[in-house]
Amino acid sequence: MKILAFDTCLDKMYVVLKDDEHLLASEIVENQGSKYHSAFLISTIQRVLSENNLKPQDLDLIATNIGPGSFTGIRACTTVARVMAQQLSCKVVGVSSLEILAKSLGCDNPLVALDARKNSAYLYVDGEIKGAIQLEEVKSLIESGKYKVLTDDKLQPILGGVSYQQEKLPLGEILAELAQQKDTDGNWRKLKPLYIQPPPMG
Repeated sequence: MKILAFDTCLDKMYVVLKDDEHLLASEIVENQGSKYHSAFLISTIQRVLSENNLKPQDLDLIATNIGPGSFTGIRACTTVARVMAQQLSCKVVGVSSLEILAKSLGCDNPLVALDARKNSAYLYVDGEIKGAIQLEEVKSLIESGKYKVLTDDKLQPILGGVSYQQEKLPLGEILAELAQQKDTDGNWRKLKPLYIQPPPMG
């Protein structure tokens, strides 16, 4: 099974190509000047496929991060995934950034908290996405000592734990793995962005 996985929701763009369990390519792209990393998504996909002598029609599964994260990034990767899957008649699977980050901790009790502004965090705990939760409630959970905590640069000074932005985590590879494990029919019509909060107006 040939799997293309990509993520533009977080602070970097990840593009991964796998053939069953064999990793063919793993690319990380950062913002470049005024250009957000998602601007390079299509060109990176084209290059990765070309370098591995593959065409888009060779793909069996497309995997993408559906959020939460940057609104621009969520729109970019879910739109590209839907269009590719529709045109190629290929399965597509969406995975939340919270699930991806929780898996990266490799432990039984992960807690992931990402900045959601308004003194709140997008929270993943006890195997579930909890939504945007006030920081005081998140702090109470962390103080129980039950969880290994992963957060981002903004919340790490407040909540403790480790910031994913300071770690070299194989997030693209984890995305591909989780998508492969999900029991889904892979219909592109069912792929939708995970906007836990509405996009900002104006």
